Amino acid sequence: MKGPIVNEADRIDGMRDHYKNMRQEIAKVIIGQETVVEEMLIALFSGGHVLLEGVPGLAKTLLISSLSRVMDLSFSRIQFTPDLMPSDITGSEILEEDHGTGRRTFKFIKGPIFANVILADEINRTPPKTQAALLQAMQEREVTAGGQTFTLDSPFFVLATQNPIEQEGTYPLPEAQLDRFMFNVLIDYPSFTDEIAIVESTTGSVVEDLHKVLSGEEVLSAQELVRQVPVAENVTEYAVKLVRATRVGSGGETPSAAEFLSWGAGPRAAQFLVRGAKTRALMDGRPTPDLEDIRQLAHPVLRHRLVTNFHAEAENISKDIIVEKILNEVAL
Repeated sequence: MKGPIVNEADRIDGMRDHYKNMRQEIAKVIIGQETVVEEMLIALFSGGHVLLEGVPGLAKTLLISSLSRVMDLSFSRIQFTPDLMPSDITGSEILEEDHGTGRRTFKFIKGPIFANVILADEINRTPPKTQAALLQAMQEREVTAGGQTFTLDSPFFVLATQNPIEQEGTYPLPEAQLDRFMFNVLIDYPSFTDEIAIVESTTGSVVEDLHKVLSGEEVLSAQELVRQVPVAENVTEYAVKLVRATRVGSGGETPSAAEFLSWGAGPRAAQFLVRGAKTRALMDGRPTPDLEDIRQLAHPVLRHRLVTNFHAEAENISKDIIVEKILNEVAL
């Protein structure tokens, strides 16, 4: 591990080294999916949360567990099911008796939410009341039970998964709750070459051993460094223009937004675009982000914040196509 980072150039180099080391370790078990891994690490260093979406069998759970294994952080996996209760996530009070005095008191037993990295597996398979328990903790970074407030440990990173198919018996996340996630990351099928490599690596006898390359203190230091990164005024303005271009009825929407959207993104989208751009620049060894960083993150930031109208659904126009059209319509 590197020694103390004393100046700006060293801190930027340290951030880039953290990124490279984590990618190298994760690549031992996750073949391909470079963009997915990059976006997850951007969210981690930005202090945001991620919603991963992909059909079954694309190693969503393995990817998240591998990420946790390369960091010296506590990890909890919560399998969301229709009968899961909020207390199964946050924790519950039990009645405890003092054998010496016979006095009974309530004691709070912390739930799996009290960890640094949380895998919320198939979050859309549990009712809204239980979803809200997790999402409240994501936003407030604390849990209230029995009149007491418990602060969650830092760093706190939630990665939720959901499948776009098998929608029977599911509870889709409302748009207001989707907005809590910094990124909506889509995992697609691997290429032919990558799939051959996956089959060969998972059907053999060799089991890769992942090494911890990042501590909790280093994650917090990286997040603090991101907050200190300066951003040019034109970059911030472009992020805000891009987000405002999605808002139908605001007067600033683009033709594609007016044609295909019924609702656009809120201010949080612009905040995440700028914060993610700053992180992406640091991971690339650059001291400040540019317009291309904003453009590269537009899809994961915006796709789950847009509500399409009937016209888009009838024409089978996806949100990613709409985001691409808006990117072409907003002047640099």
